[in-house]
Amino acid sequence: MDKYPIGVFASIGAGLGVRLEVVEELGIHSVQLCCPHKEDRTEENAREFIQKLEKIGVKISVVFCDFKGESYATIQKTKETIGLVPPTLRNERKQEIREIADFAKVLGCDRIGIHIGFIPHETDSDDYRDLVASLQELADYLKAQGQAFHLETGQEKADGLLQFLTDVGRDNVFINFDPANMILYGSGEPIPALKKLGKYVRSCHCKDAKWSDQPGETWGAEVPFGTGDVNAKLFLETLKEIGYEGPLTIEREIPAEPERQKAEISQAMELIESLKKEIWG
Repeated sequence: MDKYPIGVFASIGAGLGVRLEVVEELGIHSVQLCCPHKEDRTEENAREFIQKLEKIGVKISVVFCDFKGESYATIQKTKETIGLVPPTLRNERKQEIREIADFAKVLGCDRIGIHIGFIPHETDSDDYRDLVASLQELADYLKAQGQAFHLETGQEKADGLLQFLTDVGRDNVFINFDPANMILYGSGEPIPALKKLGKYVRSCHCKDAKWSDQPGETWGAEVPFGTGDVNAKLFLETLKEIGYEGPLTIEREIPAEPERQKAEISQAMELIESLKKEIWG
């Protein structure tokens, strides 16, 4: 696979990502996979999925955690339900992440992605220290299996995420950079954040959005890649500047409109191919 392959966010069954049939139809050979829930994370299903991937020449770059009970209905709901941050769900989800890592290992994938949630701002609090310890514990579990953690951007400002990564202090914890999420959550301009976090970026999403009129309080609006406030060309130029060479994974989260989703992913592919030629030659 060449540098900067175009990828797409996909799922084994129903989920946020597109189905494998769409991946094949679009001629895409790299996917980030939204991990199925516990009842479907069987070795048999993994083996069957591997056969399908091999048949159409697709590789998994990252397996993303997806927990039951998570809700992105509002920013407040996100704070309450997403990732490892909710204290009452932390231990249960830590165990599930281990199981997801085991499932990913069967799939032959060495990168686990996660929305960790809204990291507490009080870095001297017991909750913050416990979250740091939890990430250290999980990172050590993954490292023993030859795997890495990719924390997706969005909820935190770049400086806060940098502080958290420093405090976790593990050499297999990196970033999946999603520029649109910085806008959707109102957490900062994506391009300066990408430059600041550059040394940690190991995967990314090609996704776009428009700012809310109340950033950080209400959602911005996700839009097709290249039509929002990210600045698609500058985003790819900055990826080149920081030395990124991995997949350019398109994420378009409108699963209720599969035909529109497929059409807009196709348009994003054309745009990225054009920009790749212009930027990388």
